[in-house]
Amino acid sequence: MSVSSEAATLTGLREWLELNWDPDLSVAEWWERLGLSGWAAPTLPKDRFGLGLSRAEAVSAQTEIADFGALPAPGGLGLLLAAPTIATHGSDDQVERYVRRIVTGQDAWCQLFSEPGAGSDLAGLQCRAERDGDEWIVTGQKVWTSGGQVADMGMLLARTNLDVPKHQGITYFAFDMKQPGVEVRPLREMTGRALFNEVFINEARVPHSAVIGGVGNGWAVANTTLAFERAGLGAGGGSAGASTAVPGSIAGDLVRRAGDLVSGRQRGGSGGPGGVAGTAGLLRGLAGELGVNGDPTVRQGLAQLHILTEIGRYMTLRQRALRSAGSDLPGAGNIAKLSMSIILRLSRDLGLSMLGPRGMLHAYKPSDAASLEGLAGGKLAGALTETALFAQGPQIYGGTDEIQHNIIGERVLGLPKEPNDDKITPFRELRH
Repeated sequence: MSVSSEAATLTGLREWLELNWDPDLSVAEWWERLGLSGWAAPTLPKDRFGLGLSRAEAVSAQTEIADFGALPAPGGLGLLLAAPTIATHGSDDQVERYVRRIVTGQDAWCQLFSEPGAGSDLAGLQCRAERDGDEWIVTGQKVWTSGGQVADMGMLLARTNLDVPKHQGITYFAFDMKQPGVEVRPLREMTGRALFNEVFINEARVPHSAVIGGVGNGWAVANTTLAFERAGLGAGGGSAGASTAVPGSIAGDLVRRAGDLVSGRQRGGSGGPGGVAGTAGLLRGLAGELGVNGDPTVRQGLAQLHILTEIGRYMTLRQRALRSAGSDLPGAGNIAKLSMSIILRLSRDLGLSMLGPRGMLHAYKPSDAASLEGLAGGKLAGALTETALFAQGPQIYGGTDEIQHNIIGERVLGLPKEPNDDKITPFRELRH
């Protein structure tokens, strides 16, 4: 899309907001308007509750909504992962049944992929689904499930065939989290938060109509989800306007007044407290507050952080230009995710060096935060120590950095794969 065309798109969005934004609407009512107009998930195809915009154009649209003062689109893994995956692989009926409720905020989603013994080797998962007439009976355990405690639905990978190689015997389900046989247990992180969960599934049921992409084709569908995840988490691929309201029926925000949840513009991508761009701004503010913005080492670190963030933004623009010309940039999502890991580690090291001994103190409970606000750095220091503790996570979740390197090496550079026979040996014959 040309600059003039993009400007026309944003002008159309502003005109739509003038006519439709009403702070007295409930969150559910506002998200219904936003979702059915296509502006909640504008990267989706026009016949899939979207507008067919590029990721960069969608970020501009999200920024415009936030600048206007309206409540942004429902966030979370539903909009980021489930909706585009189902739009790609699902039937028209599944798009109407699931994607509609995602873009209108009716359902929150979680990702039921990783297991205690199947993290980096995701295809080794052992959660089982067995056919029972028009239903599947599911038993197994999942772990590192973000948002599982507030999810209505889950993107579930389960093994449906033990007699074929491990990548071929997996099926992708739209899974109801609010049913008997599903237990969600929070996992407390070293930041003090509990963003992740364990999920135990004991003979839960899924209708056959909830199979996404066909029985046994779950690995291909899962790779679509992972591609959207890496693009969304990577440097230059985040959201420009994050909603303070939580989608779904469990969090309780749908009945609240939409205007009460507008807290001003919220910049920054995904991938941790404050996001990549938000962390860079946090560090600049901290340097000024501590009076070290003239220190050459600090200035060099801030400059390096700015350069890496800009490279991520340029990568997004380059990918956008290539796609508009019918081409693509192989490995772009993997490179973006690696860049995010590097940026967050740099942010951790630079921030802690500025804080000095204060960086060893962190409020692990909200009630303890006030006791540290009088120390050097004030509230900014607390946000920085949380970012520093969180910085170890992005190099693990969404596919470890080692996996990203392997994918780039094998699929982009054409390097030989490590020798193994797991793609020809039936799953039940593999050692576990």
